[in-house]
Amino acid sequence: MSQQQKVRWGILGPGSIARAFAAGLAHAQSGELVALGARNPDKPGYAEHFPGARVLNGYDALLADPDVDAVYIATPHPQHAQWAIKAAEAGKHVLCEKPMGLTAFEADAMFHAARKAKTFMGEAFMYRVHPMTQKLIDLIAAGEIGEVRAIKSSFGFAMPRFDPEHRLYANKLAGGGILDVGCYPVSMARLIAGAANGKPFLEPETVSGVAHLGQSGVDEWAAAVLKFPGGILAEVSCSVSLAQDNVLRILGTEGRIEVRDFWFATGHKGGTAIIDIIRPDGKHEPVEIAEAGWLYSFEAEAASLAILAGKTQFDAPGMSWDDTLGNLRALDKWRQTAGLEFEIEKPTLRTRTLKGEILEKRSDRIGRVSIPGLDKPVSQLALGFEDFRSFSSVAILLDAFYEKGGNAFDTAFIYGNGITETLFGDWQASRGVRDDVVVIGKGAHSPLTYPDVIAKQLDVSLNKLKTDHVDVYFMHRDNTDVPVDEFVDAMDAEVRRGRIRGPFGGSNWTRERFDEAVAYANRTGKTAPSALSNNFSLAEMQKPLWPGCVASSDDDWRTWLSDRQVTNFAWSSQGRGFFTDRAGRDKTENAELVETWYTEANFARRDRAVELAHKLGKKPIHVALAYCLYQPFPLIPLIGPRTLAELDDSLEALDITLTPDDIVWLRDGRR
Repeated sequence: MSQQQKVRWGILGPGSIARAFAAGLAHAQSGELVALGARNPDKPGYAEHFPGARVLNGYDALLADPDVDAVYIATPHPQHAQWAIKAAEAGKHVLCEKPMGLTAFEADAMFHAARKAKTFMGEAFMYRVHPMTQKLIDLIAAGEIGEVRAIKSSFGFAMPRFDPEHRLYANKLAGGGILDVGCYPVSMARLIAGAANGKPFLEPETVSGVAHLGQSGVDEWAAAVLKFPGGILAEVSCSVSLAQDNVLRILGTEGRIEVRDFWFATGHKGGTAIIDIIRPDGKHEPVEIAEAGWLYSFEAEAASLAILAGKTQFDAPGMSWDDTLGNLRALDKWRQTAGLEFEIEKPTLRTRTLKGEILEKRSDRIGRVSIPGLDKPVSQLALGFEDFRSFSSVAILLDAFYEKGGNAFDTAFIYGNGITETLFGDWQASRGVRDDVVVIGKGAHSPLTYPDVIAKQLDVSLNKLKTDHVDVYFMHRDNTDVPVDEFVDAMDAEVRRGRIRGPFGGSNWTRERFDEAVAYANRTGKTAPSALSNNFSLAEMQKPLWPGCVASSDDDWRTWLSDRQVTNFAWSSQGRGFFTDRAGRDKTENAELVETWYTEANFARRDRAVELAHKLGKKPIHVALAYCLYQPFPLIPLIGPRTLAELDDSLEALDITLTPDDIVWLRDGRR
């Protein structure tokens, strides 16, 4: 690319927005249109709207074309993630029409693909790179209207008639106003709030939205209020079946700014626009913006220049990756509070991966091992995912973990008030992978730590998990006021019913109670517990994270686990951030880290992990996780990544081989 004078662009999806981009590209300097990917390549009109472009048969053909450097994705919203990821994997740079994805989770997966491919990827908000936007930012930053207090912004229009198949009304195409045009006023509010605070953008503290959902279930008109740090309030609205004035209003302590139809700046083919400054006494001070450039030429030029410069994302005021993610998180909250979830985001329709593929194990990145009592191999790592609240978001992570060889999933009756179990049940049923996965269930958490609760909660859990059994089961907390034999009897009953088909035991149980339970089971012919889920880490927990937590990292515990070969599904196996830059002898901001992990012995272990990580070209947190994998007893660490980048980062530990001497040195400093 460094020797080229122009970026060779291909357009993926030949709709109306693609025609606008093509016209803009024709009036830019650093890029040229060379190809068009179309599913109906024989359709008339391409030569007129995309002059000089080769028309290729399908999107895959465009991505395979060696004479295409970058692609502009102009498909309907639900296809953005699929083709952006495929394009990055094909080595193509990507400019994707807004919204980047349906959710911030999708956009994050898209950026992750670009990060791995080292390719450019950006969200196409044509107004953000127009000179008029920079002028507005300069006025705000200079205090032209004093301190900004409120922002009012809308983007709404009325379609001539309702058509359930039109992309703006079709539920299957994620129609409606919030994603299509609501993203503009939200991005503007974040941009102006940022400019008022000397930043490229600012994230709202709260987002509260409402919407009218029409016949097809999409938002035909909607509104939201965003509250930013420092007291700035933004009122935003959008619509596809209601005409609005579309005036941007920025209210400050020394006046206000108004701009009509800001989204179109100085016009599609250039022209003049007015930024109207209105003083408290009503005096108008218009700022005229004259620009000959075509509206879409600016984003085409900005993307081309970024690609030629070897950048992976836009510079401000273009939408950087963090800017796009922040904007989509605000839209996610708007949709959530308005009760808008598209059918294509639900498990009945979202049965394939984000790339549109049938889910299957595609690598052995995560190896599988055998543990006592389980009749199928289990992955070296188990995935916890209790922070997710929607199927479309969690499926991205679950799919990726499974594709890399992971098959152990940690759930519990209490997680998310049952949402975690529901999401996993929907996922495994929609993917058809139940026979291959290992489901870890837990029940009887405080304060309901009683034997008779186990069967009742397991009834509920299995219904949500959409299965008739779990593979591993733990009593989530112990209750020493109850004789241990009553717990064993209750668990044994579930084993005999076939609802627990692998090892069971206690999460956060002591050695003494576990031994007592095993002795009772052996004495009475009941099924004995054979697994634990206690904390285990290179760093030794000095104060329980929550009441009832049990750590099993010290010498006595390791000897006990080794002697009995009890499998431990270890939580907080990476020390909850202790082995990252969040921790340090001089870093005391995080009270949980300080109270739970800050001892000189732990810092000495951290120092040794840092030393070994530097030698191996890894991070200390990778060494900490590898430490768990090389214990002389069965141990399955639980990991809880929230993004694909965090998942891949955790898997770096699998590249590390530790000897018994390494384990002793990391733990005690002895060689």
